[in-house]
Amino acid sequence: MAVVEPLGLEMVAATLEPEHRVELLDMLPGADLGATLDRFAPDACGLSCSFTVDVPETLQLAHAVKNRYPGAFVFVGGHHASLSPSDFAVPWVDAVVFGEGESTTPELLRALARGDELASVPGLILNTAHGQLTTPTRAIIPDLDSLPLPARSFASRSLKSYHLGLRGELSSLETSRGCPYRCMFCSVWHFYQSQVRVKSPERVLAEIETIEGRNIFVTDDNFLASIPRAERIADLLLERGIKKRFIYQARTDSIARHPETIAKLREAGFVTVFVGLEKIDTEGLRSLHKGNSAENNEAALRVLRRAGVNVFGTLIVDPDYDESDFRRLRDYVRSHALVNAWFTILTPLPGTLLYDKVRETITTRKWELYDLAHAVVPTRLELDRFYTEFARLYKSTYSPRAIAGWLWESLQRRESRKTARSVSPAILWRCLETFRCMTDPREYLAAHSQREGTT
Repeated sequence: MAVVEPLGLEMVAATLEPEHRVELLDMLPGADLGATLDRFAPDACGLSCSFTVDVPETLQLAHAVKNRYPGAFVFVGGHHASLSPSDFAVPWVDAVVFGEGESTTPELLRALARGDELASVPGLILNTAHGQLTTPTRAIIPDLDSLPLPARSFASRSLKSYHLGLRGELSSLETSRGCPYRCMFCSVWHFYQSQVRVKSPERVLAEIETIEGRNIFVTDDNFLASIPRAERIADLLLERGIKKRFIYQARTDSIARHPETIAKLREAGFVTVFVGLEKIDTEGLRSLHKGNSAENNEAALRVLRRAGVNVFGTLIVDPDYDESDFRRLRDYVRSHALVNAWFTILTPLPGTLLYDKVRETITTRKWELYDLAHAVVPTRLELDRFYTEFARLYKSTYSPRAIAGWLWESLQRRESRKTARSVSPAILWRCLETFRCMTDPREYLAAHSQREGTT
């Protein structure tokens, strides 16, 4: 349902040029790793592993690189790699970059070029014959404005492949890092050492002006962390007559408290927002350490509807749910007319408080199943019944009529390119096939069977 620009790698690449010759390969369908390696002949190769579900493929890619170029220094970075580096304690990975890569990677490559001792480079976990060696922790980057603009030229040729649902030709934009909250299921605050840093509105506009596409996904976990900054960004967009369509993420308490800001952002092109509703009552939110209330969720939905903002609301399903809990969740979605609701299964991802709390009950460490759509701790219902109820959430939310509406919307976009860029027929087909899988409980069960050898 989503393929987004490799913004993290583009930001690291920007810190390496022009001192180093850099190539970035996004492993989209049809990407030829072998041909790229042979043409480029790398001295070093860095791979991004931010999501737990990507661990197996990252290891496979690292092995392929090392096998083809044994002399290349292979290292891995990203959120998951930083928070669970032991997953990469294998002979074909030389090091893990933990924390922000823009500072560590240039220093690492300079040390390699000079033949210096890598143990002196902060921010590394080195794989040695005696195990993993952790170098001193590197301080986080104090001023995000000091970073170079992302090296977007690498991914520009793949712009048509990036999309969120049917919103195609999608670019990504980071305007801040970190979150002050400590939700049980999230590791962002851990990765960024409980600090929040922002780019200035002027820096944000400078980045926007380099983006070719009209559709932009703002990667910040809470774009409204600073209301004055968000309003200044909107003002600058309006003053300069920049016409973009933004998808952003925000907490419902921030939205509920600042309806005037939401209206201004909508005028400036912030047309779609992802909100973490998470639970249908305050007690459930409290159990997740969300620091929010059901009343704020309700108020935020009213604010967004008045402003004409498209709402994607995420809701968390506990493995402990029974039929009555699923029924209450379906009723909530229906009564609040959440036409774009997304459901995730509460998953103990490494680096989260939840993982520390339930690690003894985890039933599998096959990382492929940590996609937020599979249960990796025991469920109260029998697993087949649990997935039947989970798939029913999507069946009841996304009716054939709704899907037909999306198809019509996509066709309209193809007719009127002035309104928005449409996705390709191939992407549209993959989205439809994904919907089919999401509403079929057999697909969820099959993933357990394929990956764990069960029947």
